[in-house]
Amino acid sequence: MPTISLPPRCDRAAAEALLPEMIAALGSGPLAIDARACTQIGQVMLQVLVSARRTGEGAHIDASPTLRDTARRLGLEAELFDDTDTANVSGGRGARA
Repeated sequence: MPTISLPPRCDRAAAEALLPEMIAALGSGPLAIDARACTQIGQVMLQVLVSARRTGEGAHIDASPTLRDTARRLGLEAELFDDTDTANVSGGRGARA
């Protein structure tokens, strides 16, 4: 499984720079994305990550606390991560209803 490492700052420029590499890697099976160094993430990179998860055999994302927190706040945990605790997520929603 090929691995792509994300930089600490995952802005539009980083997304544009990594996109060709991700597209090529996704054509050869599942992709591993190392996002443990990510300390800042923008909308464009989030869109690229969601697309990578949905394309071909998908992608596994090893996320930093910053990426996990941003995904949680935006409701993207289930979209981006394999290990989302769905019982905890649905319990939180039920408490607000």
